[in-house]
Amino acid sequence: MKVLVIGKGGREHALCWKLKQSPRVEAVFCAPGNAGTALDAQNVAIEPHDFRGLARFARAEGIGLTVVGPEEPLTKGIVDFFQREGLRIFGPRRDAAELEASKVFAKDLMRQAGIPTADYRVFRGAPDAEHYVLSREIALIIRSRGRSTIRNTIHCRTAAEALDAVERILDPREMLSPGVQVEIEDRGARKTYSSIVEAREAILGCPAGLVVKADGLAAGKGVYVCGTLRQALDAVDRIMVRRAYGQAGDRVLIEERLDGRETSVLALTDGRTIIPLASSQDYKRALDGDQGPNTGGMGAFSPTPIVTPDLMEEIERDVLVPVIHSLKRARRPFRGVLYAGLMLTNQGPKVLEFNARFGDPETQVLLMRLKSDLLDALEAVVDGRLDSAELEWDRRPSVTVVMAAEGYPGQYERNRVISNLPAADAMDDVKVFHAGTRLRPDPEPGRDPRVVSDGGRVLNVTALGDDLEAARARAYRAVAAIRFPGAAYRRDVAAGIDSPTVA
Repeated sequence: MKVLVIGKGGREHALCWKLKQSPRVEAVFCAPGNAGTALDAQNVAIEPHDFRGLARFARAEGIGLTVVGPEEPLTKGIVDFFQREGLRIFGPRRDAAELEASKVFAKDLMRQAGIPTADYRVFRGAPDAEHYVLSREIALIIRSRGRSTIRNTIHCRTAAEALDAVERILDPREMLSPGVQVEIEDRGARKTYSSIVEAREAILGCPAGLVVKADGLAAGKGVYVCGTLRQALDAVDRIMVRRAYGQAGDRVLIEERLDGRETSVLALTDGRTIIPLASSQDYKRALDGDQGPNTGGMGAFSPTPIVTPDLMEEIERDVLVPVIHSLKRARRPFRGVLYAGLMLTNQGPKVLEFNARFGDPETQVLLMRLKSDLLDALEAVVDGRLDSAELEWDRRPSVTVVMAAEGYPGQYERNRVISNLPAADAMDDVKVFHAGTRLRPDPEPGRDPRVVSDGGRVLNVTALGDDLEAARARAYRAVAAIRFPGAAYRRDVAAGIDSPTVA
């Protein structure tokens, strides 16, 4: 069989690499691919949004199965298009992929299905969202110092009340004499201000415990975990006013922040049968210690000790089964891979988000451990016979370290020459998956084309080990062998994690 993988990132390189290992696969193509997929597949210069071009290629080349990597073509209906053309393709249809395309749709579905998740509100305009943030309950005491027409002590229950009190006290028209100040008391601590700006910022620095999300697709960057009211207001402004994510910010979702440990569970499903994949855990923040902005993912490991067999059963029962059943009842049957991002709270697992495709970089650590034929499993999903499939996993853990461009997830430079890749890839139980790379012709005749950076996340260095510490050490040795200017990566991926017992 010939197989076509759509996409150009590290997830797609891992899919090509694993599918190539199937004895039933004659050739693997990747559209458009990167410098790494060129080694494990044949790149095709067709972009994921060109449905007609991809379908023409699949028909002309005799492709037996197309596998979709990224979310955007799924949410725009590539599976529907291929199916109308009589072509076999792995992934959910457009109506089922709305589970990822719209966070509001996903939250409403979870509410109807009784799936545990954080409380939330949806807003279509920035003023309403900002009003909601400022209506959050706080406990501040505002006092006037000096001669003012405003009464001396005001007990404020919300930030909006506190801001109004400060502005009235420090309004020059309310002062009977110069030198009026405002005192803000927060849980017994008192501080005095003579400037409205300083007093406002003190109030907006109060704890918020909110998460602000763009409703639509934002490449994993449209989620803001806000520790203060100011951070929540800035997130609303960035999403809805400055339109950082375009139409994805037409609606904003504000929810309560959940506390606990985060994990990811992926599962294959044909709409009736569900087979969870091995557990994994990723690192979304850019910097060590979970500091810095959210990214598409800076590393991952599998399995994670926090997901025990009993907990996996609970997740399957309370999360995976209800969502698949609800989509089926809504006549949006889901066939593909379902990704559940979870927070393990004191009240049990709660859903942070759903994705309608393989996670990135979770796919890299999972496929590194998968011993079964991936093609067999994907075809079982497409053909609706997943109940006859079984998956076998390597007992050894795996670790992925993402090497990113300096400045990611903000502004970064491309076309940085990457050297020493063959040496890293030749290490035992190491695979370097390319994410944001391309081949640049070398100006010197007779030399191989150079691999250069072409994205924010550049390489996914993945390794197996007898335990997590061994896998981690092996991955970081490979990272140290690779060179490119401005390479940035977290140094704490899988650090301090006890290796789980793998059944």
